[in-house]
Amino acid sequence: MGTGAQPQAGARQEISLVATGDVLLHERLWTTARQDGSNGQWDFAPLLSGVKPLVQGADLAVCHLETPLGAPYSGYPLFQGPPQIVPALKATGYDACSTASNHSFDKGAAGIDRTLRTLDQAGLKHTGTARTPQEAATPTIVDVQGVKVALLSYTYGFNGMPYPNGETWRAGKLDPVKIKAMAAKARDLGAQIVVVSAHWGTEYSASASPEQRALAADLLADSNIDLLLGHHAHVVQPIEQLNGKWVAYGLGNLVAAHRMPKAPKSEGLLVKFTFQRDGDRWKAAAPEYAPLLVTDALPVRVLDVRRELAKPDLPPAKRERLELAERRTTETVESLSKAPKTL
Repeated sequence: MGTGAQPQAGARQEISLVATGDVLLHERLWTTARQDGSNGQWDFAPLLSGVKPLVQGADLAVCHLETPLGAPYSGYPLFQGPPQIVPALKATGYDACSTASNHSFDKGAAGIDRTLRTLDQAGLKHTGTARTPQEAATPTIVDVQGVKVALLSYTYGFNGMPYPNGETWRAGKLDPVKIKAMAAKARDLGAQIVVVSAHWGTEYSASASPEQRALAADLLADSNIDLLLGHHAHVVQPIEQLNGKWVAYGLGNLVAAHRMPKAPKSEGLLVKFTFQRDGDRWKAAAPEYAPLLVTDALPVRVLDVRRELAKPDLPPAKRERLELAERRTTETVESLSKAPKTL
């Protein structure tokens, strides 16, 4: 919508976006999907069922798929996850996945091609890695109830791995000049909201690094960029308002199995941003969030912490762990801004 244009009668005045953390498929999660499946078919949907109500309730739900998909499956250090995760993400209510990460090149060009084909087959949009130069140069724009939302995705690096076949367009790197140029291109193509996913920060640190904060301030000073969503640290990091816009520095994990059940690595964050029409632009209100917890015992489950705590007759040990997750996540999320509210 051009400057000064008026919204059409009956046009949406508000849309909601939900985002979650890394999808990192350690071997223990394969075991869970095998146990939850039937007739030899793996099923990751029960693992994700705890977040389904919140994800399905959003107008747009975005996940972060950290690793390539395909067979043979492999874990750390060169990941290749079971593609059965994708229909489960779709069934949970996700609409799109960001894919630029330090593991993007773990299985070369073929891994990228296979992963994006799997997402296409399930009807999930994707951004961050590409099969062709044209795909890399074209911002992903999703129509959300008539509102065009651009999703961009970039990473700090690739664990020292070279670009497959020297193809530097295969994945986006966190270059502010290039990010701003792509955001401007998305606007030219009709995007009304531009969301950038950033794979960045210090692993296992609950604090946003000086580099994260500086880059966030730089990107959110750009008039074309509306929201930043952070991944990579595998623990929850704060949410901050900069230049009247929001950055979630780190959403932790959606699913992973680090096997440290008392540690912050088992905790994640679901965040909801409600964008409201403001003339010919859109502005995100203060976010709402829900602490998440990935259980350790088989079968692994992602829990909505507050919903679990509302259940009667919880075993004391489970209640204690949920309360720890809620307390630790709330302290971290609100450490730079008290504005975020609980879902």
